[in-house]
Amino acid sequence: MVSLAAQRTRSRTAHAFGFGLSLAMLSAPIKVLMTADTVGGVWTYALGLCRGLAARGGRVTLVSFGEPASEAQRAEVAELAGITLVETRYKLEWMQDPWAEVDQAGRFLQDLTRAERPDLVHLNGYAHAPLPWPVPVVVVAHSCVFTWWQAVHGCRPPRDQYGEYGRRVRAGLDAADAVVAPTRAMLAGLREAYRWPGEGTVIPNGIDLSGMAPPPKKAVIASAGRLWDPAKGIGLLEKVAPALLWPLVVAGAGREMDGPETRVRNLRLLGKLSPRQTRALFAEASIYAAPVRYEPFGLSILEAAEAGCALVLSDLASLRENWDHAAEFVHPHDPEAWRDALNGLAGDETRRRRLASLAVHRAQRFSNSRMVDGYVELYASLLERSGARPITEGLVA
Repeated sequence: MVSLAAQRTRSRTAHAFGFGLSLAMLSAPIKVLMTADTVGGVWTYALGLCRGLAARGGRVTLVSFGEPASEAQRAEVAELAGITLVETRYKLEWMQDPWAEVDQAGRFLQDLTRAERPDLVHLNGYAHAPLPWPVPVVVVAHSCVFTWWQAVHGCRPPRDQYGEYGRRVRAGLDAADAVVAPTRAMLAGLREAYRWPGEGTVIPNGIDLSGMAPPPKKAVIASAGRLWDPAKGIGLLEKVAPALLWPLVVAGAGREMDGPETRVRNLRLLGKLSPRQTRALFAEASIYAAPVRYEPFGLSILEAAEAGCALVLSDLASLRENWDHAAEFVHPHDPEAWRDALNGLAGDETRRRRLASLAVHRAQRFSNSRMVDGYVELYASLLERSGARPITEGLVA
């Protein structure tokens, strides 16, 4: 077993990988145990990474928590050779009173690790990192309650309600062999929220880029996000929709797992869409609106940009990091400014086309292959450091 002390030592140095390694340099195909949830961008991210690893000879056991996978999601996995989906319904660590189920999920993962014997564990969460893993552990910080709460409520979450969550996240950050975030802004947020002094690696998320010119557009504004999550800004869209020149359509789940349906007015709601349906929506829409209060990366923004939508985004550090000079930015709490920005673009075809072109060009930086390159190099460096897997002799740069 790898000791917790050894894990903590490696977590401070794992970011310094620069060996030019790749999966092809390993002596045998890599096996990864990866966790994910089925709601939101984490699933899109995980499938893209699994697809890229499988294309390079890797094998992944993908364990889902929370809401069961949809038939469309199961079909996505079934198309990928070398990827096995293991579904569970254990609560995710950010849900209400999750800890008994989080601990059960940890025991399940340990049993699965003994059965599958992976070379590396990739956690898209925090709480399970301190378990006694026999192999290197990567924690990917897609989001967290503390940074979400600060963005939405302007303060730290109440200690009596989220003290255990904070302790578990900090323990996970300390225990990981490598901590990854999709933006510098998210990494900085982790350090501040949990008073975590560790190092981390920024690997931006990516998508498969079609390389095709966007089709003719329609007079439609699109948005996407979980309707029940106040960070997504759906309430602001409700306010401005009646004053917009163009119809506004919103894709996204209407309820949290086992929760009530969220009631929304003034918007045309499309519900939770499959990846194909989402691509079709963005292909038709001329403008994509993201009045988010919190967004560590924004995969839906990237998908809309690649589809040729002009972007109107909240003025957040993470979104500036990715889209500065390729989008129009608006304060997330100013409905009148959002109304004016969206109507201004709807009425100005020249500016709208220019912004769309800039968005398409910027999206090329965020390809799935570039994301996979980053993780492949990180995995290989961790395996070399741990001594868990030999590197083919003579191929190290």
